[in-house]
Amino acid sequence: MHIVMAGASGLIGTSMSAAFRAAGHSVVTLVRRPPARADEVRWDPVAGVLEPSALAGADAVVNLSGAGIGDRPWTRGRVEELFSSRLGPTRTLVHAMAQMDAPPASFISQSASGYYGDAGNTVLREDAPAGSGTLAQICVEWEQAALAAPASVRVVLPRTGVVFSRSGGALGKLLPLLRLGVGGPFGNGRQFWPWVTLADVSAAFLFLLDSPVSGPVNVTAPEQADVNTIVAALAHALHRPAVLRVPAPVLRTVMPGLGEELLLYSQRMEPAVLASAGFQWQHGSLEDAARWVAAKDGSA
Repeated sequence: MHIVMAGASGLIGTSMSAAFRAAGHSVVTLVRRPPARADEVRWDPVAGVLEPSALAGADAVVNLSGAGIGDRPWTRGRVEELFSSRLGPTRTLVHAMAQMDAPPASFISQSASGYYGDAGNTVLREDAPAGSGTLAQICVEWEQAALAAPASVRVVLPRTGVVFSRSGGALGKLLPLLRLGVGGPFGNGRQFWPWVTLADVSAAFLFLLDSPVSGPVNVTAPEQADVNTIVAALAHALHRPAVLRVPAPVLRTVMPGLGEELLLYSQRMEPAVLASAGFQWQHGSLEDAARWVAAKDGSA
């Protein structure tokens, strides 16, 4: 396939574009600077500028655009950026598709587990309603923007969970502490984190390129686990203790808004659509995932 990617420079995008190319697909990435290679095309999503010709001949458009959720404190300006950095690029891509006589067949536009808000122990399949909170509102508007694509375009909305990688991402700050033996759970640890490894995120998107699936797709591992269980599994794989719990009031004080929604909200997601479509996880169990994360040599 010929694939056009937006937001390919981040942790997930870098892994995904490599996986696409390894599978034999050609990938063109949209960049905001002058192109440095033949497989780059410049656009300006802030101004809503993208020449429809950039999408000509594409079989699929993959949209991963968005400022990092946990990178900075949630000031009013930062929250506005979290919205605009997702809605602007998505609307720009949709507008360009709408101007084409033959738009790409598929549009895979990232969403996130934050769509469900804080759902406690309720099992969340793709037909579960949206929750409340900043992240839920971002995801609702993000998905609505993608669904405005032309009727002929198959729109897929991957609601990706907490991505485990060996560096950076959701575990970027926790892993170094666990390696030192000074990490631990957040809050009471009974909140569910819908985890998935970086390798399986890329594999899932690759699977969705060829699948007839459309609409929301929970991109998480099939094994559900709460934070206590996740931290214990990671610590065990690292051969370290994990006893220093971070109390919820401290998180709320140090990371207002962000700490609550990102670390304390509970989302017990089930990847029902992926499972029924026949997707095979590389790291379907938490034990396998923790061993893969902990492996510095990449052999696990």
